[in-house]
Amino acid sequence: MSIADRLENLPFSRFHSRLLLLGGLGYCFDGLDGAILAFIMPPLQKLWGLSTAELGLLGSAAFLGYFVGALSAGMLADRYGRRPVMMWALACYCIGSFVSAFCGSWHGFVLCRIIAGAGTGAESAIIAPYLSEFVSKRYRGAFTGALAGFFSFGFLAAAVLGYMLVPGSANGWRVALVVTSCPVIMLLWWRRSLPESPRWLAKTGQYAEAHTVLCTIERAVGIRPPEPMPDAEINEVVPAFSAQMGRLWKTKFRKVTLMTWSLWISVTFGYYAFFSWLPTLLIARGFTITHSFGFSIAICAAQIPGYFSAASCNERFGRKMTVSVYLLAGVISAFGLAFAGSPLAILVTGMLLSFFMNGTYAGVYAYTPEIFPTDLRGTAMGMASAIGRVGAIFAPVLIGILYPQTGFMGVFCLTAAVLLLGVASIVIFGPSTTNRSLEEIAGEY
Repeated sequence: MSIADRLENLPFSRFHSRLLLLGGLGYCFDGLDGAILAFIMPPLQKLWGLSTAELGLLGSAAFLGYFVGALSAGMLADRYGRRPVMMWALACYCIGSFVSAFCGSWHGFVLCRIIAGAGTGAESAIIAPYLSEFVSKRYRGAFTGALAGFFSFGFLAAAVLGYMLVPGSANGWRVALVVTSCPVIMLLWWRRSLPESPRWLAKTGQYAEAHTVLCTIERAVGIRPPEPMPDAEINEVVPAFSAQMGRLWKTKFRKVTLMTWSLWISVTFGYYAFFSWLPTLLIARGFTITHSFGFSIAICAAQIPGYFSAASCNERFGRKMTVSVYLLAGVISAFGLAFAGSPLAILVTGMLLSFFMNGTYAGVYAYTPEIFPTDLRGTAMGMASAIGRVGAIFAPVLIGILYPQTGFMGVFCLTAAVLLLGVASIVIFGPSTTNRSLEEIAGEY
C-alpha cells in the first residue's frame, strides 16, 4: 500500500486535532500581527506626524515582507521540507514583531515590520500545504477551512488588545506589540515534535522516513502498520527553484496558476483595503478612537462564524462553490458599506463584509493547495500567497491616496470592483476538488 493510500485510510484522530491546534495557533498569531497594525496606526500617525500617504506606506511594509516570505517559503519547502521552513518563519516573525515595539522612528518601524512580515508570510504560505498532506479527502476541506479559521481569533484578539491597551497611554502601542510577539516562543517549543510530511518525504525519495512517520501515526490510532515496500513508491527529486517556477507556466498548469493568482490578488486587496484602515476610516467619519475600536471588535468578531461556516460548506458544497458564493456576498456587502449613512448601517454592513471575506479565505486556503501536485504544492501555494500580497501592499497605499479624493464611498466601491474580478476568475477557470484525493486531482495534469 502506498504512502498516499495509507494517509487516505487514516481516521480523524487526536493526532489530527493536535496538528490543527498547532497549525491554527500559527495562523492566530499571524492574524494578530497583521491586524494589530490597524489599531496602532492612529497613535503612530500622531506620534510621528505622518501624512495619509506615509501612513499607507507604513501599513504596506508588513505586506512587502509577506511577499518576500511567501515567495521564498514555498520553494524552500518543496526542496528542503515543510517543517523546517515553518519553524524558521515563526522565529523570524517573533523577532521582527518584538523589536518593532522599541522603534524610535517610523523608518525603523517600517524595517522591523518588513522582517516580521517575512516570517508571517512564510508561515501563512506553508501551514496549509503542510497540514493538508496529512488528511484524507473525506474531511480535508473542513479541516483546512477550520485551520484558516484561527486567523479570526487573531483578529479579534488584536481588536481587544487595541481597545484595552492603545488608547490608555502614549506607549500603549508598544505594549500591544510586545504582547503579540511573546506567546510565539511557546508555540515554537510545542512544534518541536511535529513530523515532516510523509507525502513530501516519499516524493523526494525518503520512503523509509515517510514509512516511519506513518507507522507512528497508525499505531496511535490503532492501525497495524504494513511492512515497508520501497519499490511501491515512485521517488522523484524536486527540481531546482528556477525549474519549479517554470513548471507553473507550462501548458498544463498555466490556467490554474493564473486563476489562483487572480483570486488571491482580488481577495487580499479587498480584505486589507478594509481591515488595515478600519479604525482610521471610522475616526475620519466622526467616531472617537474608543468608539472606533469598539466597532472594530464587533466587526472582527463576525470573522469567527464566517470562517467556520465556510469550513462546513467546503465539504457540503465544495471549495469552488463556497469561495464563489462568499466572495460574491462580500461584493454586495462592500457596496452596502459604501452607501451606509448611519453608525448602525456601518456596523451591520461592516460585520457582513467581515463575515463573508473571512469565509472566502477559509475556502481559498483549502482550495489552493489541492489543485497542484505534491512536489509543486509548496511553490504554487507560496507564489499564490506572495502574488496575493501585491494586493495587500498596494491596498493601504492606494486607499491612503484615494480617500481624500473620493471619501468613504469611493474606497468601498473600488473594493467591490476588485472583488468581482476574483469571483469571475474562479467561476470561469477554477477546477472542482470535492471528495477527491490529492493524487486524483494531480492526475488531471
